[in-house]
Amino acid sequence: MAKELKNLTKRSEDYSKWYNELVVKADLAEQAAVRGCMTIKPYGYSIWEKIQEELDRRFKATGVVNAYFPLLIPKSFFGKEAAHVEGFAKECAVVTHYRLKVDEQSGQIVVDPAAKLDEEYIIRPTSETIIWNTFRNWIHSYRDLPIVVNQWCNVMRWEMRTRIFLRTSEFLWQEGHTAHATGEEADARARQMLKVYGDFVEGFMAIPVVRGVKSETERFAGALNTYTIEAMMQDGKALQSGTSHFLGQNFGKAFDVQFLDKDNKPQYAWGSSFGVSTRLMGALIMTHGDDNGLVLPPKLAPIQVAIVPIFKSKDDLDKIEARLQPVIEGLRTKGISVKLDNDDKKRPGFKFADYELKGIPVRLAIGSRDLEGNTIEVMRRDTLEKMTMSLDGIVDRIEALLEDIQRGCFTKAKAFRDAHVYECNSYSEFKERIGDGGFYLCPWDGTAETEAKIKEETQATIRCIPYAYSQENLGDDMVSGKPAKYRALIARAY
Repeated sequence: MAKELKNLTKRSEDYSKWYNELVVKADLAEQAAVRGCMTIKPYGYSIWEKIQEELDRRFKATGVVNAYFPLLIPKSFFGKEAAHVEGFAKECAVVTHYRLKVDEQSGQIVVDPAAKLDEEYIIRPTSETIIWNTFRNWIHSYRDLPIVVNQWCNVMRWEMRTRIFLRTSEFLWQEGHTAHATGEEADARARQMLKVYGDFVEGFMAIPVVRGVKSETERFAGALNTYTIEAMMQDGKALQSGTSHFLGQNFGKAFDVQFLDKDNKPQYAWGSSFGVSTRLMGALIMTHGDDNGLVLPPKLAPIQVAIVPIFKSKDDLDKIEARLQPVIEGLRTKGISVKLDNDDKKRPGFKFADYELKGIPVRLAIGSRDLEGNTIEVMRRDTLEKMTMSLDGIVDRIEALLEDIQRGCFTKAKAFRDAHVYECNSYSEFKERIGDGGFYLCPWDGTAETEAKIKEETQATIRCIPYAYSQENLGDDMVSGKPAKYRALIARAY
């Protein structure tokens, strides 16, 4: 394992290669037999479960309830909302037949031409269409509103260029869908869910984000407004880490979802949707990882403390375990996840390197000499600092250390992000510097033409109109020279 660590490409040498190697070597995921798809391994999935569990708790605290909707969507549903079908048409995987058979001449398995479907089905790239078709059966009166449902599921988007977690043909996510009596309620829900995402990613994943609203060009297909959180990776690129969408009445009208209001008049329902995906796993790796492997914020780590006893005999191990038992029980009582690694088939050095690679926040090591001195070796993964501590009071000190590591992960990431946010009013300067990465706050005239020119000439996109930065005294657009309407956040992105 130590040799494998040495073979991990350094971030400064090739950031993309470092990422791809780390995903595999840290046992998170691997390429699947299906083009563009991934197999999420148990350790990687346990991190996703932590994300899912905490987000689900936060969703339900706002009144969200979980449901499940079909994987297959009738193709005709996509034609009912023009912008939606245009946005997803190139990524749709289509089911055309329902049966295979053995060819009598070749003996090969073939599609049975007699089993062609009367109507083809789309494997869901997102579920607005089938959910709004369902809402039509659920909504008749204003008393039926609001509806706020979420589903945890997989989706399929037939991507041409894929990378594990960041962009795969199939991925896991949650998608929330809501219906309301008024546009104000629907828009408020979309904004509320953006706050949930931002608070979660910053407070739980220790990743600082910029919150804002997307340009019209970058909106979700079929939305009137898309709200986003944008995170900066260590190579200076942006990663869209969560979005919520104000859908207006577009889907209500497309699927004839009407209700009688308080005056007994028919109205179309207003909608919103919101979602995050296993892309958050990529954000986690690229925000906190280092040249030694993963660095997991404690709140997200499936194993927060790994304990490695160092022993020569079973008698040594028994004595060490007896002394550690109250420590382990004390940590677990505080809700801290602990692994006691007494596997005698692996050497301590192997275990140390493995836990370092996998980003375990705190590693404890204790041998017979430590036992005699009533001490234990403590290493924190974020700084790789080693300390010797007394076993007396160790539980409280480990609890405090984990809290310090959580804060430290966020502080470090925020300091990096803040140091790479630049105000820029010169297009020539922007074109010279954008290749080095970073977030650029630039005056924008609000036109799609200017936005398209920036993207074509620099491969950078308007990530959002950020809330945290002033929208006053904007001056002129750096590209067109026209009066600016916004101060936009522009970056190259994953």
